[in-house]
Parts: sequence; structure tokens; C-alpha cells
Amino acid sequence: MILRKSLWLAAGLPLVSAVSAAETPSLAERLGYKTTDRLLIINGDDAGMCHAANAGTIESLEKGLMTSATVMVPCPWFPALADYARRHPHLDFGVHLTHTSEWKFYRWGPVAPRDQVPGLVDAEGYLWRSVPEVYAHATPEEALLEGRAQIRRALAAGVDVTHLDSHMGTLQLDPRFLEVYRQLAVEFDLPVRMASQATLEKFGQPQLRAMFADRGLVFPDDFIYEELKEEPADVKGFWLRVLKNLKPGVTELYVHAAKPTEELQAITGSWKTRGEEFATFTHDADVRKAVEDLGIIRIGYRPLRELQRAERKAARTAAGNGQAP
Repeated sequence: MILRKSLWLAAGLPLVSAVSAAETPSLAERLGYKTTDRLLIINGDDAGMCHAANAGTIESLEKGLMTSATVMVPCPWFPALADYARRHPHLDFGVHLTHTSEWKFYRWGPVAPRDQVPGLVDAEGYLWRSVPEVYAHATPEEALLEGRAQIRRALAAGVDVTHLDSHMGTLQLDPRFLEVYRQLAVEFDLPVRMASQATLEKFGQPQLRAMFADRGLVFPDDFIYEELKEEPADVKGFWLRVLKNLKPGVTELYVHAAKPTEELQAITGSWKTRGEEFATFTHDADVRKAVEDLGIIRIGYRPLRELQRAERKAARTAAGNGQAP
């Protein structure tokens, strides 16, 4: 998720004052932990993209350190992943809202009828390859229709959707599309991935987390993004350093765990990194030991979803009784 300062500043979004930490319990406390605890969500992005991604995700959830995953509903291997999720309802699966189809030969189209989202479709009938192309051709209304269709398809397939995030950051890099992201989170009452406050302040947008929190939405305190290199030379070493520097509170990191099969190699040039992330978070004894020695508490997105739904329900009840929220 790369924030574009010029886009955000041009939007003239209203500033919403955040409630100070002294006035409200921390997210960790609201989840039943101590403020000093380091809670970690290890999310597997791109589940459902291909068979190699499914195999890597499932093995990492079952045998490794991964605590949640997000599925790409428009992709060819979504039905297989949805079938697994339906048969394993205790595992956390979110929707990786997908508005792009970036690979050279391995492509997919929208879930919504093409005549309803024509701006999302390129001349070949697939979703656009890049985020700028989406912004140039599609409207936020089309992005909303497609996002809603993806979430509804996941729910209809039996996926107990726990959270939302955005593939390639399409719904997070432009203020018009960010409102779609917020609307979907409110409509389906789901927590979301968000950049950390420090990252948003760096890009001149300190108000964005407060804008989402103001609607009762829940999201981790920190998100490992700026530290991430597209193709780190030492994948294991990179992630060990990240683990050693985790802050107190709830942090999300994301990996693209996939088995480095011939299929994956034919799809993407990042197959080696994806394979190494699979190995690092599934079978590496040093990484597992680091998590244990550092006292890191692994959680999924489900506790955040249940907290959000309970708090929003309480707020609605209070409002109905004429009480202050």
C-alpha cells in the first residue's frame, strides 16, 4: 500500500479529531490483553490466486505461523480455497478486494457483470493490470459494485469473512476509492487493513485512521509496509528483524506464501520470494523460536471482527436509548 501525498492533499478530506490514548483503552486492552503485549497478525495475501498460493496458504495456516489469509475472489482457484474455508470455519479468511489483474498471461475479470462495471475492464476483457489504469478508466461506483460482488460471492460460497484488505492498494491510494473501502467495511461490518498512524503522518494524512474509527471500524495499530522490499535479498533475515522490532499493540504483517512450483514460476517473476516467505513462516525453526522467545502473541482477524461488531452494536443500542456514545 503506497500512499500518494499529492492525491490525498488534493482531496481536501475533513480532519476528524482522534480520541487521545489517555481517554480510551488501547486496542490490545479492548481485546483482553495488556498494553505492553505484542500481538501479531500474520496475514497471507493472494489466497485463491492459483493452486500454488492455495497450497502454501493452507500449509502455513495448518502447520506454520500464519494466522489469517485474504482470498482473491475473481481468480480461477477461488472455488477451491472457498471449499477449504467452508470446511475449516475456525480459520480466519478475509476478502482481498481485487480490482486489478497484473500478471502477463494469467488474468481474470470482474465478478460483477461486465456491463455494470465497464470501466474496470480492459480491451482484452480482464481487469486492468495497474492501479493507475483503474483510476483513469473506472469510477468509485464501479469499484463499489465490484467489491460488494466479491464479498457477497465469498459469503455465498460459505466463507465466514473476517476482514477486508485491498489487492495492490487500489482502494487505499486515492481518496475517492478509499471511501469505497470504508463503505464496504461499514456495510458488511468488517475490520480492515490500515496503514499505521506514523505512516499516515509521514504522508500528511494524520486524520485517516480517525475517519475510519469514527464509523466504529477496527484495524491494527501498526502495519508492516514501508519496511517491506519487493524482492528482499534475505527474506528470512528481513522478517527476523521485523519480529525483533515489533511494537506493543496489534501489528499486521503480510506475506505471499506460495509453493515455488512450475505453475507459480509460469505466473510471476516473484515466485522465488513467495516460496521463501512460505518456507520462512511455515517450516523455519529459527523464526518460530524468535516468535516464542520474544513473547509475541499471534492472533487472527476474527477477534477484531467480534470486537468491532460488539462495540458497534453497543453504540447503536446506546444511541437508541438516547445515551451518549
